[in-house]
Parts: sequence; structure tokens; C-alpha cells
Amino acid sequence: MFACSRRFGSAGLGKTAILIRSAGGIERGFVVQVCRACEDPPCAAVCPTDALKLRSGGGVLLEAARCIGCRLCVDACTVDAVLWDDESDKPMICVHCGLCVQACPYGVLELSKGG
Repeated sequence: MFACSRRFGSAGLGKTAILIRSAGGIERGFVVQVCRACEDPPCAAVCPTDALKLRSGGGVLLEAARCIGCRLCVDACTVDAVLWDDESDKPMICVHCGLCVQACPYGVLELSKGG
């Protein structure tokens, strides 16, 4: 999450496009919430200003200047992977850069094409 935050120019965890949360206790492990690069992303479909553009290979890219902060993309995401930046009032969208994979000290993250 720190690696992703640095992509947004932040040193903390407040700005990240990946969320790792407890699955309900130490024995149950953790759940990674991140964009699954949908081929037909519902977040882009509901955007009233076309601020979310289809990304080659799946997922979306944010054109921040077009975003009006309506949060429809957050509600539309079926895997709860559109996180929100309260400071800029814009979504934080995973661009599948792989920084989280490179920084993970345990090697539990990977970037792969789904099937």
C-alpha cells in the first residue's frame, strides 16, 4: 500500500488504489481489494462525464479534470476496488503499474492476466 501511495505522491496510506484488510482475525488472513481490470468496467459505464477511460488490457484510467466527484464509480464497482481520495474528491484508480508487486516483501502479490 505504501508503494501505491508513493505513486500518488503521498508518504502515508491515505492515498492508495489497493486495500489490504483483515479477513476476520489472524487465523483467517487478509483480503486484497484491488481493481480486477474488468473488460467492460461498470465504473466507466456509470461515469456521467466520461472521466474513466477504458485502459488497454482492461480496467480504466482516470482523467481527473473531467471528474465531478459524484462517486457513482465507487458504488458501481462490483469488487469494491474503487477507493476514494477525500482530499481531491476523486477516485483512486489502480493503473496496474505493478509497484505493489515489486514492493511486497512476502511475494504474495502478482500481476497477471485473468482468465
